[in-house]
This record gives sequence, structure tokens and C-alpha cells, in this order.
Amino acid sequence: MAPLRAAMALQGWWIGLSEARVRVGDHRWAYDTREAAEPGAPTVVLVHGFTGSKENWYPLAERLGGHYRLVIPDLPGWGESQRIAGADYGFLAQADRLAQFLKGIQRDGSPIVLVGHSMGGGIVALVAADHPDLVARVALIDAAGVRFRDNRFGEEVLAGGNPFAVSDEASLQRYLDTVFNDRASQPPLPWPVSRAVIDWRIAQAPFEQQVLNRIGRSSERFLPGEAASAIRQPALLLWCRQDKVIDISAMALYAAKMPQAMQVSLNGCGHMSIMERPDDVAASIALLIQRGTAR
Repeated sequence: MAPLRAAMALQGWWIGLSEARVRVGDHRWAYDTREAAEPGAPTVVLVHGFTGSKENWYPLAERLGGHYRLVIPDLPGWGESQRIAGADYGFLAQADRLAQFLKGIQRDGSPIVLVGHSMGGGIVALVAADHPDLVARVALIDAAGVRFRDNRFGEEVLAGGNPFAVSDEASLQRYLDTVFNDRASQPPLPWPVSRAVIDWRIAQAPFEQQVLNRIGRSSERFLPGEAASAIRQPALLLWCRQDKVIDISAMALYAAKMPQAMQVSLNGCGHMSIMERPDDVAASIALLIQRGTAR
């Protein structure tokens, strides 16, 4: 994975991101950051999903330009952030860690806009509900944490499997086809990069299963949706209609708890809206910042 990580780091540098490290509690966090053109601009914090990393946000980061201060972390246990054997990486534990991280990076005069995708959306919902003093605005994008309409992905999770598991070229392509609606939007993974990704995912399989057991099958799997009723900040809900992971029916479930939320549904994209439709996602976040209203 080293050559691939080097290529991704180069991409981050190209769009003006700087790498940073910080220890919060018992974990070392890796994150990317970029200052805004104006010192009082909002701080937009982008939180990735299951099997994801901070690099998933690069297309969106590029389009947000210098309008906002950006902070894009790898959640503990994922990407380049620290993983501790035996630690809990479920919704509640990660929400507590993220809140502590936000306290460390917050800046007077720069309100935090907290944006979460998929698993990260569930974590973000908990933080926004429990820490209104930290989070000024919140966006949930294809977010986990509610009992959406049954689909193949959800059924496999409930049966104890990992629909994202990768063990060979065929399962890697199946994974990409699950999260992306259009193959043209999938990141190119020519051999030997594909082989490195497969080997990496095989090594990560026990950890992925551990996390999925917590966020997909334990008693805390629907806590983000329950907590959403306490979110009173200006909010955005954004989904793709062709999401084969978190069905779009989840958006209505969150909206019922968050009547103040702006709702955006996009056509022609899947679970990775942040990579397939970054222009639309960036415009929606800008609208949240400019016009969002509290409950």
C-alpha cells in the first residue's frame, strides 16, 4: 500500500492540503488540513465512513476551494490513525473520540460545520446531538444509524457477513460496484495496485468484522437515529437515489427527527456521492452554511 499512499499524499498536496498529527486521549490521529482565505471562515470537518479514509474527501475538498478551513481526519482505527488492539470502535466510542478531537482543533471565531458520510454520518449525528456547543451546523451524507428499507447489503450485515469483504479481483470489483453507481466514477486500480489493495483488505478483514459487529448488529446500531431528535442545529441530509448500501429510505427517517434539515436527493449516483457528485455535495454544504436554519 506504500506506493498508493504516496500517490494519495501527492494528490492531497496538489489540492493544497497539509498533513498533521495529534494525540487525543489514547489515540494518535492523522488528518489533513487547509486554511481558508479568510481567517474567520467556518471550519468544515469531514468524517469518512466504514472501510474509508480521509482521502475519500479529496474530490470534495478540491471543490470547496479556499472558502472554508478544512479538517479531514482518519478516524481512530482507520487509515493512518492509530489502532489499539481490543479497543472499541463502534458508534459511541468513536463519537466520544471525535468530540475530544473537535475540542482540540476548534478555533475562536470559526464555527464547526461537521459533515459525516456513511458510518461517519452516524458518529457525527451522535456528536452533534450531544455537543451543541461544539457543532454549529451538521451534514449527514448517506448516513448509517437508522433502520432503512431492506436491501441486499443490510440483509447480509444482519446475517453476520461483511458485504464489503475483499479477497480477490472479483470481490474487489464487487465492492466497487456496490459503493459506486457508475463504473466511470470508480478510482482506477490497475495491477499491481489492485493486488496491494486486495492484500491490504484481507489483512483488515478481522478489524472490519469487529467494527461491523458494533455498528451493524449490536444494541447501538440505531442510536444515531434516536439521538437525531436532539439535533437542533442547522442541518443537511443528502442521499443518492441509487445508494445500494444505505438505502435512500434512511433520509426520511432522519428527516422525521430533524425537521429543520434541508434535504437533497441526487440521481445517478450510489453510496459514494462525495466522489461521484462532489460538485453537488459542495454546493449543498455551501447552502447549509449560508442559509441553514436551526430548529
